Amino acid sequence: MWNADFRTSQMKKLAFDLELEFVGEEEWGLINRLQDFKLFNQGIKKSIFNMMHKKTDFFEEQVYLFDYKYVISTGKATQKFYTSVFFIQSKELGLPEFLMKPENFFHKIGSFLGMQDIDFEESPEFSNQYLLKSDDEYRLRKLFDEDMLKMFTVEKNWTLEGIGYFMVFYRHNYLLNMQTLESFYKKGMTIYDFLKGR
Repeated sequence: MWNADFRTSQMKKLAFDLELEFVGEEEWGLINRLQDFKLFNQGIKKSIFNMMHKKTDFFEEQVYLFDYKYVISTGKATQKFYTSVFFIQSKELGLPEFLMKPENFFHKIGSFLGMQDIDFEESPEFSNQYLLKSDDEYRLRKLFDEDMLKMFTVEKNWTLEGIGYFMVFYRHNYLLNMQTLESFYKKGMTIYDFLKGR
């Protein structure tokens, strides 16, 4: 198990390096704003911690990097899940509601049974790696252009969710180590740059 105090001290240092403000415990009702995302509408005892953020004037753009925990209880057993999350709220985004996550064997069976999975003929590698769902397939295909498809063909096992002005990016139930968090933040900003203004 990771040392919580050591991780917090390292996250403070990372925040300084990335020119973000370290806040620590979430204090602005952020979890309530995130309830429409799949990651945040499961489990109990949800908490955001080791949070860092930055915002532009008039809150046009707000960027967050944080650790997230939730608990699943079956009555007999309780399990805690931890995830590193990149979240951005920006008026430069105007996203259809969508979910992209790693595709597994059961998803492939589901697609044969009619479960929605938006595939791209021009990128079978991406389509084999990821399940992509949205009620607005036309707009989503515009967003997932050649650059996005190429990036996620190389970058495996990520989850990306979008709704309107909000985007979250993470590796499900995976707390990234300090050696990879900076590159994770940069990947999140790269995805944002791909998607904004479209």
